[in-house]
Amino acid sequence: MDRRGNGTVAATDPANWHGLNWRLIGPFRAGRVVAVSGHPTEVGTFYFGSTGGGVWKTNDAGVTWRNTSDGAFQRASVGAIAVAPSDPNVIYVGMGEAHIRGNVSHGDGVYRSTDGGQTWQQMGLAETRNIARVLVDPHDPDTVYVAALGHAHGPNPERGVFKSSDGGRSWRRVLFRNEQTGAIDLTIDPTNSRVLYAALWQAIRRPHELVSGGPGSGIFRSTDGGETWQEISRTPGMSQGVLGKIGLGAAPRPGRLYALVEAEDGAVFRSDDNGDTWTRQSEDRNLRQRAWYFNHLFADPSDPDTVWVLSFVTWKSVDGGKSFSLIPTPHADNHDLWIDPANSNRMIAGHDGGATVTLNGAETWSTVLNQPTVEFYHVTADNQVPYRVYGAQQDNTTISVASRSNLAGITQADWFEVGGGESGYIAVSPTDANIVFAGSYAGVLTRFDRRTGQRQNISPWPESSPGHGAKDVRYRFQWTYPILLSPHDPNVLYVTSNHVHRSTDEGMSWEVISPDLTRNDPAKQQPSGGPITRDNTGAEYYDTIFAFAESPRQPGLLWAGADDGLVHRSSDGGASWQDVTPPAALLPDWALISIIEPSPHDPATAYLAATRYKHDDFRPYLLKTADYGASWQVITGGIGADDFSRVIREDPVRRGLLYAGTETGLYLSFDDGAHWHRLGGNLPVVPIHDLVVKDDDLVLATHGRSFWILDDLTPVRQLAAAAQAPATLFPPRPTVRFWTNTGFGHGMEPGNANYWMTGSTMVAYDVVETATGAKAERFLDAGQNPPD
Repeated sequence: MDRRGNGTVAATDPANWHGLNWRLIGPFRAGRVVAVSGHPTEVGTFYFGSTGGGVWKTNDAGVTWRNTSDGAFQRASVGAIAVAPSDPNVIYVGMGEAHIRGNVSHGDGVYRSTDGGQTWQQMGLAETRNIARVLVDPHDPDTVYVAALGHAHGPNPERGVFKSSDGGRSWRRVLFRNEQTGAIDLTIDPTNSRVLYAALWQAIRRPHELVSGGPGSGIFRSTDGGETWQEISRTPGMSQGVLGKIGLGAAPRPGRLYALVEAEDGAVFRSDDNGDTWTRQSEDRNLRQRAWYFNHLFADPSDPDTVWVLSFVTWKSVDGGKSFSLIPTPHADNHDLWIDPANSNRMIAGHDGGATVTLNGAETWSTVLNQPTVEFYHVTADNQVPYRVYGAQQDNTTISVASRSNLAGITQADWFEVGGGESGYIAVSPTDANIVFAGSYAGVLTRFDRRTGQRQNISPWPESSPGHGAKDVRYRFQWTYPILLSPHDPNVLYVTSNHVHRSTDEGMSWEVISPDLTRNDPAKQQPSGGPITRDNTGAEYYDTIFAFAESPRQPGLLWAGADDGLVHRSSDGGASWQDVTPPAALLPDWALISIIEPSPHDPATAYLAATRYKHDDFRPYLLKTADYGASWQVITGGIGADDFSRVIREDPVRRGLLYAGTETGLYLSFDDGAHWHRLGGNLPVVPIHDLVVKDDDLVLATHGRSFWILDDLTPVRQLAAAAQAPATLFPPRPTVRFWTNTGFGHGMEPGNANYWMTGSTMVAYDVVETATGAKAERFLDAGQNPPD
């Protein structure tokens, strides 16, 4: 063990924390996938890139998956992946998805593997941030093209189409429009690899809106391997209005190109002369719904008349794009498709429910219940023993997962839904774990009773808001608005819109206990989307209360933080409120207050985590007050300059022991935030959106790798004291022994092997019949005792 010059153990040195390992509890229910590819000759080998969980590989057509990027990637979000057709050992990955959601994670360029994903090397283009497509020349694994959207939240020059002729060692930008427009799609002519087509997209995601489309959008063609480009988006037959997002697919017939175009007069367009002229095909609006999020088109590599469109559902045309039929897939919100050029029945699809494989032309698909890539927004735990962990999964449901199981693993039998929806906070009654309050966007709130299975709508305001701009609704609820049961009175339930709402009868009635605690800027409450397609789901609602908490030390001491940067405090249960927003010199204006953490030790102390990545500012913002918000100080020393932070918590046992979740992992501070240390171990690089200290455990809600638990914080709490002593003996915490049956499906029948666990010791036994015909346990090792 490392020692300092004074002879004391360097307990706060992360090199000495190798024994602190994390436990993945699942669920193994896949999260969002926007990047897929397949091996050209190995029938069972496929890859997918998770939007928050790195790269995964299967050798058995999706029966099992394993991560191949842990330990190599410095970011978790994958936007594109491509296997080199001429040498499938070569794989390129473009980081940072280009589906620019409000909570999108950015990337750090391109990675390359030359051994089928066993090892990886970073190959540059880090400032592209969000990559939409990677193409590899079918004849040369060292010739690769990248469609880079660029920064999602601001202008930058590292966007457009890039080309490398030396396997990514050097790059040239070969197509560029301006700093507001990036590349969103690339396709290569299967009959002539020197012919490429690219789609450019002018788009930006701001804190209060999404803009999709503008004069920068367009379609381009290269006939010399990407060296020079010609615009073909204003040729005869193409829409002449403002263009938005465009999906492209080159078909296996010389000159044939399909384009799915977002425009006022958008449609599926087809060209049979390399884009010199176009004909309108299907004008079905379903193919172009929510274009900024979908608008993906793929031409079948074997049949020039077969074309696929991925949207909320999956569509297929067999008549050259004139008509489409619905093709069932395992999950909605479809984003990527790889079709085997040698066998069109062999495909892999990426959607908001994971990655799935078909070997029979989409008649059947592999499961999504084998990928621990869930994207959680928040986490809480109940008071059962063993406790259960709760969260809301993006594009899925809420879920309750056992923190441990009496089986060898935590399986689907240990999960259940608790109401609410994909985006919300969850609050569990501290006195009755069967009662769960769960939210979703648009202010939806439910009360779930596990005993009866009943879900009751107890929303504070009954009006449905999707389809409206924020300015049109009575209360502005965030996509993931706070829900809190008072730590002093379990009958008091709080939720927040732009006001604080309180109920004392489990949501049967509500009162508003605050004024509007936001900047209430009407200019930032207009309908989102546009200029072509509106997108008013409620995800873009602004001027809302994003963080809320009540002091566990002082009843009625309330804190509220808005997504527009304001912080308010009430010392009298909401009767009056004071603006305690940190000064702009410490926290620039219009930051999003992500979490407020009142100290469990001192009512005057509180911590906050804020983000400004939607302003193209990726710095971490962690602040502390020790005087009820009268003054603040920044506490980010030791955290990466571009590793923005979403959550901060204080340990309830040891004062000044802090935990912070950032875009890439977890940090720990022993000195009240003065210095931070990375707490990694076997925890992968992943965005951490929330965390909770549950008794002596630390539970993480990751946005791409499900739930993780550090089972015993006792040594962490003792580390600071150990640093001051030449030697330390760590006393263990009181231990609860749980019985674990590791035999799956074994009944109490003669000859069947069974197992039980105590600590780390496995005891084997079988069942025999006695002389009287009764059944009895026979232990396989002498001296062992049966389980209690």
